Amino acid sequence: MQALPKYSHAKSPHHFELPQLAACVLMMFYLDVSYRDMEEWLLATDKVCQALELPRIPDHTTLQRTYKKLRKLDFEKMKNQILEEENIQESTIAADSTGYSPGQASLYYQTRSGRTYQHWIKGAYAVGTESQYILSWQSGYGPSNDVAHLNPLKRGCARFGTHSETKQRTWVMLADAGFDARKLSPLDIIPPVRRHGKLLHPDRKARAELVAAARLDGLFGQRWKAETVNSVIKRKFGDTIRSRKPQLQMREPIIKALVYNIHR
Repeated sequence: MQALPKYSHAKSPHHFELPQLAACVLMMFYLDVSYRDMEEWLLATDKVCQALELPRIPDHTTLQRTYKKLRKLDFEKMKNQILEEENIQESTIAADSTGYSPGQASLYYQTRSGRTYQHWIKGAYAVGTESQYILSWQSGYGPSNDVAHLNPLKRGCARFGTHSETKQRTWVMLADAGFDARKLSPLDIIPPVRRHGKLLHPDRKARAELVAAARLDGLFGQRWKAETVNSVIKRKFGDTIRSRKPQLQMREPIIKALVYNIHR
């Protein structure tokens, strides 16, 4: 937790340090429990409180305010610290997105009430195929294609990809057709979308041949590791969003990815 300051504000009560409370919030998402359940869980355990050096058990409202104070930049710093300590350098990176339910209502209740969710919260992740760590993340609303997330994901994971002696990119990005964009690097192995079942532009035909060759070599099959990571996150940390404010909803796919890296 060296990525966080000791206290969130110079004039805060200083009952707890910010890294202590942030660790409790991350553990709450790891256990996939509510704020009140996390408070009771801390009351029932001694070793965790001793390891975090908590002077007393934080109230559930304190945990809620801590989550609200944490910024995306704080999560980014914690993620980078983990990856740098592990000395991650990937030659092949796979990208994929997944959707999270915006509420706790079951599909049965939605069907009976006639109020099914029309939108969901989406998390897009770039995963190193060798380490299976999440190197970069983005969040947004669905349904939508993934083109808008491609360049931010590439910028976020570039520092953890391999480069030549002249600092030129040598790492390969694998993704499905949802990430298809007009301007792509030759190292972006992404199937082109066939408009009306045809490929007319020479560049798109060349990329289709590149993807076909990558399938035969087995390289494109590494993309499935990104979907495996999505499955692990949902099964272990839940596939629903607990927050109601849009600003906090956008953070949950990111904090789930950070918790996954810690678990990894």
